[in-house]
Amino acid sequence: MEKRQPRIEQNVRSNCTKAGNYLLPSPASTGKQPAYARMRIFLRASLLGSLSLLAASCALQQPARLSTRAPTSQRVCRVRTTAYTHTEAGGRRNAIGTRLSGSNVMSAAADWSRWPLGTKFRIVDTDEIFQVEDYGSALIGTQTIDLYKTSRLAMRKWGVRFVDIDILEWGSTERSLEVLGPRCRNRHVRAMVASLTKNSQITRPF
Repeated sequence: MEKRQPRIEQNVRSNCTKAGNYLLPSPASTGKQPAYARMRIFLRASLLGSLSLLAASCALQQPARLSTRAPTSQRVCRVRTTAYTHTEAGGRRNAIGTRLSGSNVMSAAADWSRWPLGTKFRIVDTDEIFQVEDYGSALIGTQTIDLYKTSRLAMRKWGVRFVDIDILEWGSTERSLEVLGPRCRNRHVRAMVASLTKNSQITRPF
């Protein structure tokens, strides 16, 4: 028995790793090394799978973000504009019977066969927003838009300007004809109605 003791001790030492003054079993001796390898492979595969799912999710979500953007407004260049005010013949009421607006969305007059009632636009240079809700005999047959100003001083200061505008919303042909229909005794109103009913689409300056 004494002769075999060194061999047994050598076998024990070959299957152990030294930690300080203690002998610890090595992974090879316990049969756990293949389990560690399988665990590393599993974790690596799980990480790659998660990254693939994240990339696919981002690719699917990108079109949804693009589809929620507001549509781009339509720009019309070099539109001739003039100005008017409530101290002129038309008074403080517009063609649809409401008060002229000089703030936020401001009133404007135009030929409704070119710029239908309710057309909303923004002047690029000044960032002011107007809405067509009035008309005038001098505007019929022209592309000119008459902008409402709250005083004669502001009206004279504006004068005649050619500006670029962004159409935010086109007005309604049907609503224009509804308002103009009972007023066809006036020559300029008849001209607008004839132009509106002649074409299926409004002639627009672009």
